[in-house]
Amino acid sequence: MSPRELSVDVQAGRLEVLVWDADGTGMGDEPVPTVLALHGFPESANEWRPVAEILARNGVRVVAPLQRGYSPGARPTAVEDYSIELLAEDVLAVAEDLQLGAFHLVGHDWGACVAWWLAGHQPNRLTSLVAISVPHLGAFAEAIGTDPDQQERSAYFTLFREPGKAEDVLLADGARRLRAMFTDAVPEDLVTQHMDVVGTRDGLTGALNWYRAMRSYELPDVSVPTTFIWGDQDMAIARSGAEATAERMTGDYRFVPVSGGGHWIPEENPELVAAEVLARVR
Repeated sequence: MSPRELSVDVQAGRLEVLVWDADGTGMGDEPVPTVLALHGFPESANEWRPVAEILARNGVRVVAPLQRGYSPGARPTAVEDYSIELLAEDVLAVAEDLQLGAFHLVGHDWGACVAWWLAGHQPNRLTSLVAISVPHLGAFAEAIGTDPDQQERSAYFTLFREPGKAEDVLLADGARRLRAMFTDAVPEDLVTQHMDVVGTRDGLTGALNWYRAMRSYELPDVSVPTTFIWGDQDMAIARSGAEATAERMTGDYRFVPVSGGGHWIPEENPELVAAEVLARVR
């Protein structure tokens, strides 16, 4: 199933967007529901292809933007143009362009960070949230500050925030280190599609600028109905922040720890992700 391609104008330029249209007419007599899906690093909107194909067969439309820094037409050079507030504004611009009103939001890795930010600061815009891998940003910040396990897992931030050096290291030998991040968990055709975006120096700089603009985020408790999916073998996210997320939730909340699951859950286990998204949409 091939997605439609469209573009959306945002403050930084123009985002490329993939749309998987729903089969049939949706769920009974109800309008076709839409899920807005945010990819992570070092990936692309095609990260959602395995999940989106399942959701589309079940009457759900999936809209996946290639986000700021990744889309060639929205790749500002200033690091301050990658603040989380601006990244969140891009998501709202896509929703406005498609006239979504309140919408279901799914995010993985950095996409989950932006999704959590919107859930905390713009809860009236979301109908539900499914966050994958990265916990509530407050719980994550506390884990980075106090948990030696999480500190060790986050040590790579130092390299990623070094302009020039990070690009040199990650792109050397045909982007060998970038590709190695996926191990064998992500199908090779998807890795190739991701590398088409971040395997170039400009694309990688745009993606790494998310790390360079990173700061300690203040995020309120979240009232939006939320599911958080985390793999217990995630090389980047320790258990402490994942489990502490429950303390930051005031609305309906479901924690889904995946035994043996790694960091790339949307591609490793699309059936599980799709089932959890459908449970929220329905």
